[in-house]
Amino acid sequence: MTRPPLSPTERSTIQRGKQRAATERSDLDDVLDAGLICHLGVVVNGAPVVLPTCYGWQDNTLYVHGSTGASTLRTAIAGAEVSVAITVLDGIVYARSVFHHSANYRSAVVHGRARLVEDPDEKLCALAVITEHVAPGSWDYTRGPSRKELAATSVLALELTEAAVKIRRGPPGDDEADVTVDSCWAGVLPVRQVWGEPEPCPLLPPGVAVPSHVAARRASVRA
Repeated sequence: MTRPPLSPTERSTIQRGKQRAATERSDLDDVLDAGLICHLGVVVNGAPVVLPTCYGWQDNTLYVHGSTGASTLRTAIAGAEVSVAITVLDGIVYARSVFHHSANYRSAVVHGRARLVEDPDEKLCALAVITEHVAPGSWDYTRGPSRKELAATSVLALELTEAAVKIRRGPPGDDEADVTVDSCWAGVLPVRQVWGEPEPCPLLPPGVAVPSHVAARRASVRA
C-alpha cells in the first residue's frame, strides 16, 4: 500500500524548535515502530483527559482499544477531536549551563477524529496489530478473544495523515561563551530500553518453557 505523505495543518506545524521538525513519512514510521505506549487526549465533559494505552499501526491507520464503558473512548467515538502522542526517550543531554540541559528524543503527535471499528474482520485485525506491536508472536500463540471479550472492547482507528513529528539528536547546544570559559563536563547520557529476564506466572505447570517469541524479545534491544 502506498503511504500518503504527511499533510501539514496549522496545528500539526511545529512552531517552537522548528529545526527539530521532521516532515518525512519515514520519520513518523520510526517513532511509531520504536514506541510502545501512546497517550490519547480528548476533552470529556469540558475537561481534558489523557489516557496512556497500548497501540498498533498498519498502513495509514493507528489503532487503540479499551473498554466500551470508558468515557474517553465513548467521547472519541461520538466525533470529538482527539490527539495521540508517542515519545521515545533516547538520552539526557548534560550541558554547561542548566538552561541548555535537554533530552534527545523522537516524538509524534497525531491529530484527527477517530472512528469506531465496527467491521468484525477489521476489529480482529486491529486487535492483532496492537498485540503484535506490543508483544510480537503472541496473537497466534495464545487463545484469541472470545465473543464476550470482543463485545466489551472498543477499537478506535485514527488516520496517520495529520501529524507533527519532532526529533532531537546530538550534543548540547551550549553558548559559545560557556564552551570557551567553562571546564565542566558536557555530553549525552544515552537511554536504551532492554528487556529483563522473563518472570513465569506462578500458576504455570512444571516444564512449560519460555516460548521462542518471548526469548527472542528478551535478547533484543529496542531502537
